[in-house]
Amino acid sequence: MLCILFSQAVRSWSGELLVDDFGQGARPEWEHRTFRNRSETRYEVVPVDGGMALRAESLSSASGYVMRIRLDPREYPVLEWRWKVENILEKGDARTKAGDDYPARVYVVFRGRGRLRSTVLNYIWANRLPQGEMIPSSYHQDAMMIAVRSGTDDVGRWKMERRDLRDDYRQAFGSEPPMIAAVAVMTDADDTGEAAVAYYDFIRFLKAR
Repeated sequence: MLCILFSQAVRSWSGELLVDDFGQGARPEWEHRTFRNRSETRYEVVPVDGGMALRAESLSSASGYVMRIRLDPREYPVLEWRWKVENILEKGDARTKAGDDYPARVYVVFRGRGRLRSTVLNYIWANRLPQGEMIPSSYHQDAMMIAVRSGTDDVGRWKMERRDLRDDYRQAFGSEPPMIAAVAVMTDADDTGEAAVAYYDFIRFLKAR
């Protein structure tokens, strides 16, 4: 079922699998995942800077936009995306539960092996965590937070990112990555009680070279 879902949800060209560029709106395979006792982040595709992108607005809220997939990271080990934030969170601090909020994050969920839980690489736009640093989530030890961007220097600017999932997974968990089970974005400000706006665009996986 997941294989069928993936083939329908992702547009394939030579060397890449495009999850979504939001040019025709959000693909129907996206799921809005909410959390108990949390207000919802608002996600909508809007025109911005001459194109279309997914806009996320959090007002002391947290919920994610998730697409379930089944993908072998040995075949497609590179994740690319474009994002922009309007602000960072002043109280944001990836090292504490009270500060575990991010104006933007893109994450990849890997299937659990046997009785092991799923593992997660969480690519974040941080506040205090230095760019390039990787630490376990303050909530879940099986999720690693990676500060792809940090601070205010790039606020208001589109930034293109590229990550090698195999390298990041080996550094995070000390082993080869299992199958990819989902890709997601999330803008959240529930722990800090602040507000954040971010834009996501052109999410894709690239083949190994």
